[in-house]
Amino acid sequence: MGDNMDKIVLLIIFFIMLIVLFLILYKPFGGVPNKDDFKKYLKRSSIIRNEKFINTAIDRKYVDLYSNRTTNKGVKPRDKFLVKRFSYVSSYDKDDVLITWFGHSTILIQMSGLNILIDPMFSFVSSPIFIGPKRFSDLPCCIDGLPDIDVVIVTHDHYDHLDYDSIKELDKKTSRFIVPLGIEKDLEKFGVDRSKIINMAWWEEVHILGLTIGCTPSRHYSGRFKLDDGKSLYSSFIFSDSYNTIFYSGDTGYGDHFNEIGKKYDIDFSMLDSGQYNVKSHGYHMFPEEAVRASIDLKSNLSMPVHWGTFVLSNHSFDDPVNRFVMKAKEDCVNYMMPKIGQTVSIKDYKSYQDEWWKNIK
Repeated sequence: MGDNMDKIVLLIIFFIMLIVLFLILYKPFGGVPNKDDFKKYLKRSSIIRNEKFINTAIDRKYVDLYSNRTTNKGVKPRDKFLVKRFSYVSSYDKDDVLITWFGHSTILIQMSGLNILIDPMFSFVSSPIFIGPKRFSDLPCCIDGLPDIDVVIVTHDHYDHLDYDSIKELDKKTSRFIVPLGIEKDLEKFGVDRSKIINMAWWEEVHILGLTIGCTPSRHYSGRFKLDDGKSLYSSFIFSDSYNTIFYSGDTGYGDHFNEIGKKYDIDFSMLDSGQYNVKSHGYHMFPEEAVRASIDLKSNLSMPVHWGTFVLSNHSFDDPVNRFVMKAKEDCVNYMMPKIGQTVSIKDYKSYQDEWWKNIK
């Protein structure tokens, strides 16, 4: 009996070691900063505790805005989701900004003659393996159909924002990646040369060919597998030139950071986390009404809801985020636009993209 028990214990230890090795060696899981990295991060970030980035601003008291659900539609549509085939627009006025939403949080910004791609997620499944949330809206194009990208931005390390296969393909099309602290380790594990990566802490800025890129706060968390929980920073970002300042919230709960960002920057257009919310994750994602409130805090001239329309990561109806965002924006006199996936639009012409196309999808 004793020998059998010893064998069982050894087998359990063996399988645990195999699992740990798999987590460490499997490239899509990414890399993990070491103690020396955190010594450097501590000089740049004030939210590190015991070698982890901590969301210190979570308010556990919340209003249950989830009960504001506006439709009884399913978490994904029965109909074909409306997607425009992406066609690159290479020419635009120097004082303009072009935006293309690829669904969820993947966005192409064209400003100052630069192509900036945010949170590139072009895979069918949001997971490091074949099991996981599957895309319910088509892609407007594959990565081969994109122009050369001047800057790839990653806001945090979750699979629906940092996708291994997408990064591997984009590595051939871009000369630089800009990421929050710690995510450089993921990119290096993916095979990206360290010389192409700029890591940033909150309130740091870099200047690239006339464009200022600022890393700004968000209220979220990080981790791709249990061994790396909290090991990288999560951020929002600012993009500013002589004519416009654009804000992207990344994944975030509502907080006073929007007021702080709005005091530092004069924001012309903001793209705000408005989907995949529920009452349990309220510290990490905004309800759509809060996203509108964030737009007001930011003093943003124009806003757009993102983080919806592609993956089922919560239990709200697929169009609940945009319905509620638009209803609240109208109520509070906030300028908004909501183009279709794949549509390239000018922020100057935002009133042309206010038709409520999602209401025709069942």
